[in-house]
Amino acid sequence: MAPQTDVRGGGVPPALDTSVLDTSPLDNAVWAALDGPHAHLAERVGRAARYPTDVYAFAALEDPLDPAAWADLHTLVGAGTVVRIKPVEQVPDGWEVVGGGVGVQLVDTALRARPAPEAVRLGPEDVPEILDLVARTRPGPFLKRTIELGTYLGIRERGRLIAMAGERLRLPGWTEISAVCTAPEHRGRGLATRLVRAVAVGIRGRGDTPFLHAAADNASAIRLYESIGFTLRRRSPVLVVRSPGTPGGTGAL
Repeated sequence: MAPQTDVRGGGVPPALDTSVLDTSPLDNAVWAALDGPHAHLAERVGRAARYPTDVYAFAALEDPLDPAAWADLHTLVGAGTVVRIKPVEQVPDGWEVVGGGVGVQLVDTALRARPAPEAVRLGPEDVPEILDLVARTRPGPFLKRTIELGTYLGIRERGRLIAMAGERLRLPGWTEISAVCTAPEHRGRGLATRLVRAVAVGIRGRGDTPFLHAAADNASAIRLYESIGFTLRRRSPVLVVRSPGTPGGTGAL
């Protein structure tokens, strides 16, 4: 087991040479997490899996081009159920695309990981405050049990949570930094950057490399991440789909 690193102070693990790393898990990141380090959280049928709906609202397929994997997903979620899935460009007959967008994936190539002494680790007791901050800043999905996915750090001012960032997907060799947000009235102080660097200390301390996702149209976030050492790796669709059939029925594939 890799030694634990105090993300609030102490040593800083060196940056990793990403040119020698296996990046293939990043091509299907949700599946790699559910089939790997997050297997204990997975709800799974064959070649389809998903997180519990109060942890992270995404499902995944081992091979999005495999009709049998879609059949497994139908068995897993049931008829007439709406699920989010990525990276998927086409769905089989009977499945309905009801929403979606385009996301980007960025990987750490030159990030300076650095402890943040002012950061505190957030836990289940902080979830109501986290959900309030997320509702005001909209950094992406954060649910009642998302806190279970990894380490989340926050900065408080006068006792109030004003900024946060943490770990979401864990794949073999990689950990996603997510929920990066700052209350609007406290932006421009570099809080998000400090938290990203601090979260990266813990990720590198166990031998993983940070990566992250953002909406493709979130130009300001992408510029920030690129400016602190992340490199754009890929663009991919994110779909919201409805399974065949009506709720309570079996449907047909």
